[in-house]
Amino acid sequence: MCGIVGAVARSNIVPTLLEGLRRLEYRGYDSAGLALMNGGLHRLRTTGRVAELSKLADEQHFHGEVGIAHTRWATHGAPSERNAHPHFSGEISKVAVVHNGIIENHEALRQRLQALGFAFVSDTDTEVIAHLITSKLKENPDLFEAVCHSVAELQGAYAIAVMEESRPERIVVSRNGAPLLLGLGESGNYAASDASALLQVTRHMIYLEEGDVAELRRDGYRIVNLRDGTRKEVARPVHESELTNEAVEMGPYAHFMQKEIFEQPGVVANTLEMVLNASSISPRLFGSEAENIFKDTDSILILACGTSYHAGLVARYWLETLSGLPCNVEIASEYRYRDPVANPNALVVGISQSGETADTLAALSYAKLLGHRYSLAICNVAESALVRQTDLRFLTRAGPEIGVASTKAFTTQLAALMLLTMTLAKLRGKLSGEGEREMIAALRHLPVALQHALQVEPQVKAWAEGFAQKNHALFLGRGMHYPIAMEGALKLKEISYIHAEAYAAGELKHGPLALVDKDMPVVAIAPNDALLEKLKSNLQEVRARGGELYVLADADSRIQESEGIHVIRLAEHAGLLSPILHTIPLQLLAYHVALQKGTDVDKPRNLAKSVTVE
Repeated sequence: MCGIVGAVARSNIVPTLLEGLRRLEYRGYDSAGLALMNGGLHRLRTTGRVAELSKLADEQHFHGEVGIAHTRWATHGAPSERNAHPHFSGEISKVAVVHNGIIENHEALRQRLQALGFAFVSDTDTEVIAHLITSKLKENPDLFEAVCHSVAELQGAYAIAVMEESRPERIVVSRNGAPLLLGLGESGNYAASDASALLQVTRHMIYLEEGDVAELRRDGYRIVNLRDGTRKEVARPVHESELTNEAVEMGPYAHFMQKEIFEQPGVVANTLEMVLNASSISPRLFGSEAENIFKDTDSILILACGTSYHAGLVARYWLETLSGLPCNVEIASEYRYRDPVANPNALVVGISQSGETADTLAALSYAKLLGHRYSLAICNVAESALVRQTDLRFLTRAGPEIGVASTKAFTTQLAALMLLTMTLAKLRGKLSGEGEREMIAALRHLPVALQHALQVEPQVKAWAEGFAQKNHALFLGRGMHYPIAMEGALKLKEISYIHAEAYAAGELKHGPLALVDKDMPVVAIAPNDALLEKLKSNLQEVRARGGELYVLADADSRIQESEGIHVIRLAEHAGLLSPILHTIPLQLLAYHVALQKGTDVDKPRNLAKSVTVE
């Protein structure tokens, strides 16, 4: 959930470290720090944003050719300078460590290290790593060996970068359960949590795998893998990143979230590219073994968290309606701590934007342990852990998503899940040739329909002015639009800090109606589908109690605007694809309410983008 950048180069690397941190700030922004070799090991740390650290570095003329840097999202210990990374250990020759993740056995290690005479000055689990490495250096003065022996004792998820004062020519990094990659450049070598941090210096990346420990020098690197109690030198492939600097820059937009909302027609088209010009859909979209696996599949289990979980809930309606397969959708963090009954012939679908979501990865591993044989990843990152751990995969093409509140990742996940639904329905004889052609035509039109949905922004802005004065809101939906109501409530909570809850509209009378009054705005998703008349009855219940209604309707939903009822109309009803279109105005509503309230749209308090800790 934090960001790491490291560099060993032939020139001053401070601008590289700071620019890398700026690009990783979406991963954590409670505090930031860096450590450099320059006649000794020196450190700068500050609470707040990377801009503050950059200002300090300029004022103190910080420079050096070897360094590590970090931007933090607090887990152990409140945001403060003493809890900020890097953490130091040692008196004769200092060790500096930056760390992403959580060390689960840190308390036991802390007690042991305190008994050895180590004094702790922070509340973090990370400081344990620094002292542990220092203790190993007393047994073997080689930093690489000390890190190898130290990580063998760590339990939990981590990505670390380590420097030592007496060996200023290198840094050592390691990963287990948290992403870390190497960047190979002409003037040096680098490490980071995310490729976006290194595009400024190189496009040549090595994605470290679980249990890897790597040593970086100016002129080279080496990697060993320590999994399963063994140790072996490994050669990881070098990839040329397809990311561009433009993709991770804000461009003409005020916020990354705004940019990413308006990118959705394009990225959905990119995600669907392989079928938009085709006359039929093929299982090979999901891998060479997909057809055999899909034919053996008799049910679906979807594992996901947060926004990805909402995508899975929409897909359940699609899968059961079109393919006739029973589908269960589980919150990954809950699934892994109960005793579900496994079906070996169920297809386990893991959904994650980053592919590094700790709970989803753990839930997938648990499902396999229980006896599930088949797995599929729907993910936005090709080299992620989720993609590497599944039999089948579908890569969404959302591009880098920097705003913490997910937007384009969600709609591309829905597009991918519709392709999965169509493929399974076709293989099971539930989708006729004519039906397949009609669905492909609807998908072909989807980017245009999304562009039209974005045109309601001026009306959404008008809604936002009233919403910004409220403290609570209800979101209502029925059928496959209920998960979209959940997603709309989540977006409003995430970036405007207005308390919002979503309900299946038929549940309103079973309790939530007690909350409705003139100060409780109620947002309703009202497409012209089979449940519209039922929904209208639910809306009348709100008006009868003096509630203010904000209705997202289709052009032909026959809901009229009147006192206490505000209506925004999208285009014609989009059938099964309607949830994707109705997502757009809800994203815009959250964005414009946050603007009205003056909150930090891209970096909401207490949250971070890639949730790589439990």
